[in-house]
Amino acid sequence: MISLETGVRDSTIRLVLNSGLNSGLSSGKTIEFHGPADITKETTDAIVNAANSSLLGGGGVDGAIHRAGGPAILAECRQIVSRIGSLSAGKAVITTGGRLAAKYVIHTVGPIYRDGRREEAEQLASCHRESIRLAEERAVQSISFPAISTGAFGYPVSEAAPIAISSTVEALSSASHVKKVRFVLFDAATLRAYTRAAENLGNLNSPSPYEIQKGFS
Repeated sequence: MISLETGVRDSTIRLVLNSGLNSGLSSGKTIEFHGPADITKETTDAIVNAANSSLLGGGGVDGAIHRAGGPAILAECRQIVSRIGSLSAGKAVITTGGRLAAKYVIHTVGPIYRDGRREEAEQLASCHRESIRLAEERAVQSISFPAISTGAFGYPVSEAAPIAISSTVEALSSASHVKKVRFVLFDAATLRAYTRAAENLGNLNSPSPYEIQKGFS
């Protein structure tokens, strides 16, 4: 079960996972949506990089994280590439956060969207599950995600958002260490798409897994 708390301040909403069906008891696990915001400024224990398969940096979120975190991140990425080669869509690896406030960066490769019928949805879901799995291995308690694959990789935000949210809820529900997930979204349109998806996913379930509360501080 999930209760959805909606706040008007800072364009923020929060999903609060309950400990069991109809229990009404909070598990202490939350999923927040923030934006417009810059993921490189996040103070969660880990942030997720929407990487390319080379792991050697690029544009968008990928380039911003490498620039802000400094050369230590790229150095670890090079070591990983020397061991495993390129990273496939849906997979993830973890490195230092370098100069970032976050201790770790989890690099995951989202799918390139073609027509939605080439396993894109499963690969996008895997990005979120694998990132939380790696966070669990390092006993990370909080993690921030960008809107994976919705930039240069062309995944329509309206299709990506429900996949990202549902897979994150699934992974977080079974996590032992991770307690907080934040979706840090670059612009207002993406934030609206993610918050709308959260509400719609609740409406698709009977009874609804979301309790919507407004005006929290």
